[in-house]
Amino acid sequence: MKILFHPNLEDIELTSVLYALSDPIRLKLVMNIRESGEQTCGHFDFPVVKSTMTHHIRTLREAGILNVRKQGTQHFLTLRADDLNLRFPGLLEAIVHAASL
Repeated sequence: MKILFHPNLEDIELTSVLYALSDPIRLKLVMNIRESGEQTCGHFDFPVVKSTMTHHIRTLREAGILNVRKQGTQHFLTLRADDLNLRFPGLLEAIVHAASL
């Protein structure tokens, strides 16, 4: 089984977080998980093909924004809000607030 890379808290970089959240699809994905809690990859209905959605999820995971947990054939996505708030206090809230205006 392939082990997914998740950066440690101290390895999360501001530039990677900002880059990952600069894409409208990824930002909507994060906002959806923030509102609804943990979701499976198949839960989202975005106008992109599966391979593109996989790329977006990988980008968010490698930036330290999402945690991806495998359970059987499912991949569960959780927002690493506490980690992001420890590393960059208020950043996620500010971005989500600005995006919802």
